[in-house]
Parts: sequence; C-alpha cells; structure tokens
Amino acid sequence: MSLLVVDNVHAYYGNIHALKGISINIEQGEIVCLIGSNGAGKTTTLRTIAGLMRPRGGSVLLNGEDVYSYPPHHIVKMGIAMVPEGRGVFAKMTVRENLEMGAFHRNDRNGIRQDIDYVFNLFPRLQERQSQLAGTMSGGEQQMLAMARALMSRPSVLLMDEPSMGLAPVLVDLIFDTIRDINANGTTILLVEQNAHMALQIAARGYVLQTGAIVLSGSADELRQDPTVQKAYLGID
Repeated sequence: MSLLVVDNVHAYYGNIHALKGISINIEQGEIVCLIGSNGAGKTTTLRTIAGLMRPRGGSVLLNGEDVYSYPPHHIVKMGIAMVPEGRGVFAKMTVRENLEMGAFHRNDRNGIRQDIDYVFNLFPRLQERQSQLAGTMSGGEQQMLAMARALMSRPSVLLMDEPSMGLAPVLVDLIFDTIRDINANGTTILLVEQNAHMALQIAARGYVLQTGAIVLSGSADELRQDPTVQKAYLGID
C-alpha cells in the first residue's frame, strides 16, 4: 500500500474547475515532484492534500485513511506537513517560537528539544538567529525556518511548495541539498517546483500538470528524456 494516495481528486475555486481528476501515488521514502507552468494546479494540489481546500470529488489517503474526515490541524497530527509558497513564517515571533509553533500538537518535551537540535543541525544559521524575529530575516533564512518549522511536527509526508522561489543560486543549491538530507533521514517528500532541472535531479519520480490535469508521469529519467518536458520545462529545443 502506498503511503499517500491521491485518487481522482476534483477541486474548484467557485465555478473554476482547478483540479480535474488528478491521481498521485507516493511510496514511503520517495521524493516525488510536480512540475508545470503557473496556474497548472500545483499549489492547489498541495493545499487539497493538506486539507486547506475541500475537493468535490475523489479522496486522499494517508496510510489507507481518508484525511478528508479531519480538519487541517488534525491532518498535521496524522503526518502531513506543508512548507507553503512564500514561506509564511510568523514574522513577529522569534525563530525558536516559530519552531515551537511547528510542534503545537505535541506534548513530548524531550522529543521537541531533540527535534529543535535536529533542525539546528540541518540549518546552523537558525541556531545562530534563534532569538531573532522571523520577519527581520532574509528570504533564504525564512525559507530555512519554514522548512524547519514543518519538520517539528515529525511529518511522514512533507509537502514543499516552490522552495527555491526568489532565492540566490547558492541558496537554491543549499536548500536542495537539505531536501536530500531530510529525505535521507526518512521523510517522504512531495515537491512542487518550477525549477524543473533541480526538481528532476533530486526526485525519483514526477508528474506533469497542465490546466488541472496530469498529462505525464514517470521516473525522473523518463521525464528528462521526454521531448515535451524538454521543450516546455527544461529549455531544450
């Protein structure tokens, strides 16, 4: 049984049919990417999985259990956490307070302390700035904090929405190296990323979305060799 199964999901913004029967399977330990142009439905897919949007059809199963029976905060407790596009840190809270908010549903104090140490090891810059207000940090530092905050919930599936957006190339490399490390430590990742080159370098498999529908899927190698993907997303004529 797959860890996460998105089965024939339809979602709407008012009368706009945003997701048109998409289906995605993700196995334990994988990095799977979603690629597509602006407006293709990538963020909507993540928001629907996280329970922030309610579909009008289909289901999302985590370990065989339908997450739509629960509100979003309980879906986090079940094991799905999201790193949103634009970071979404709590600007008037310190770095450490943001991390503690990521563990809002937990009461295992020793475990929380251990996980703070874990994310500080992943992102040493956050440890240096743990007393700094999040809103005063650079974009790259805020991206690190958003990732670290999501990890504080101990997710089995981490949803990541455009982690490289607006970052300098050297920080993009750092963020993607850290995504690999997070995955190597046992977290399954569903990655939305417009930088298809980087996404297909670290993902095992991928799906291509166009106007709310999946039009291609396969291994990362297969997608890199596909002429449509090369022309539309990799800049290869």
